[in-house]
Amino acid sequence: MAIVGATGLVGRTMLKVLNEKHVPLDSLALFASDRSAGTEIEFRGETLTVQTLNEHSFDAIDIALFSAGGVLSRAFAPIAVKAGCTVIDNSSAFRMEPDVPLVVPEVNPHDAMNHHGIIANPNCSTIQLVLALEPIRKIFGLRRLIVSTYQSVSGAGQKGIDQLTSELQGIEPSQRISPHPLAFNTVFHGRPSDQQGASTEEEIKMRREIRRIMSMPQLPIAVTCVRIPTTGGHAESVYVELERDWTIPDIHACLADYPGLHIIDDAQQDAYPTPVSAFEKDDVFIGRIRQDEDYPRGLMMWVVADNLRKGAATNAVQIAELLMQKKS
Repeated sequence: MAIVGATGLVGRTMLKVLNEKHVPLDSLALFASDRSAGTEIEFRGETLTVQTLNEHSFDAIDIALFSAGGVLSRAFAPIAVKAGCTVIDNSSAFRMEPDVPLVVPEVNPHDAMNHHGIIANPNCSTIQLVLALEPIRKIFGLRRLIVSTYQSVSGAGQKGIDQLTSELQGIEPSQRISPHPLAFNTVFHGRPSDQQGASTEEEIKMRREIRRIMSMPQLPIAVTCVRIPTTGGHAESVYVELERDWTIPDIHACLADYPGLHIIDDAQQDAYPTPVSAFEKDDVFIGRIRQDEDYPRGLMMWVVADNLRKGAATNAVQIAELLMQKKS
């Protein structure tokens, strides 16, 4: 196995998840940019040296986890596939390619088996949302979805954390993910155009990916994506209109035993999930489950996950495990 982008936030989290899940590995190769080449990383009692990618890097690799950005993925994923390697890519480079499966293992694991060398890891906010919706869809159906996200700056990588940290210290950031201040503020993701009324890139990605993963190309979806000044964990305010009647105990029951989900929803104890409570955990957490008082089939809930774990690294590792199970 290999990790491309091993020194980045997600790459380092992939290493942690591989170790914690005791994923069996014959060997592990680490790749990153020229700037990080030569870095030594401890893994399972061994010291691994980060290497620079080249056209022969994947000659002896069966699975490669990519998390180094879309430009690098487009350049090197085809090279890896040609060498006989399966690529699990965390960038947006291949997510909407019709012959590249977009996979959340608890939702559409079968799609992972229909790959042609590349499997795409969905957007972090998409992953936690579709996992929360899937058991509800199976029983009650989905008619319409409205979601607003509250996303950590770590979703933009180390640069986002550095900008926020610098601002909180009163230091001018050396690089920015937004022209607006992050500290004590909320900001939107970039728009693909300056057209009035245009959605941001993140909002466009979520709408397209949700429909594709859930095989619901006509599902009406409205999305607003917001960055908030936290360094870990994404939260989502979700409103979904269901096709059948339901009660709150019904929703609790259908979510309770679904793999990868954890309910924290106790009004008496004022218990609900937060980005802090989800930190470094692999589950998706759901709380504040309630009914629209004006439309009985309208369900509202609060969905939280660690965006570096289930939203990125853990989901990629789970896809790799699916492939390894098939081989065995």
